[in-house]
Amino acid sequence: MSNQDAVVAVYATHADAEAAVKELQRAGIDMHALSIVGRDTHTDERVVGYYNAGDRMKYWGKTGAFWGGLWGLLLGSAFFAIPGIGPILVAGPLVAWIVSALEGAVVVGGLSAIGAGLYSVGIPKDSILQYELALKTDKFLLMAHGTPTEVARTKAILDITRPELLTVHSAEVASAAR
Repeated sequence: MSNQDAVVAVYATHADAEAAVKELQRAGIDMHALSIVGRDTHTDERVVGYYNAGDRMKYWGKTGAFWGGLWGLLLGSAFFAIPGIGPILVAGPLVAWIVSALEGAVVVGGLSAIGAGLYSVGIPKDSILQYELALKTDKFLLMAHGTPTEVARTKAILDITRPELLTVHSAEVASAAR
């Protein structure tokens, strides 16, 4: 995966992140190239549940409809309890990257499991720290990966959705830095 570029957008609310995903879907962007990450801190108001029934993921909680809709579009989903960040829900290929980083003990000093997954695909450490801070403050990360052309197109679409932060990470630059 490190031979592909990535674009990462930070959104203040799940509604903003969901609108961005829908905009990408309308534009024909490959949904299997997207990952979304967000904290699940507002669960004291309702029963929270998470389970996998065959290939259908179910989730209850304050933002259950948001996550349930995304899990139908994106490839893979998981729940992680990450020290220093809290409970995190992840959908998309980032799930596999996190698991691979954890299984391969690729955790880099000072990074969470999310950070290790991002680092393993070429996201620089200073950006990861910025993304982890966004998660700690209840924001949502939307990430797309692909060829430089695909990422540029995705970035142009995401720019219209007005994320708080929008950054392209080049695989070529990441390789040179390592």
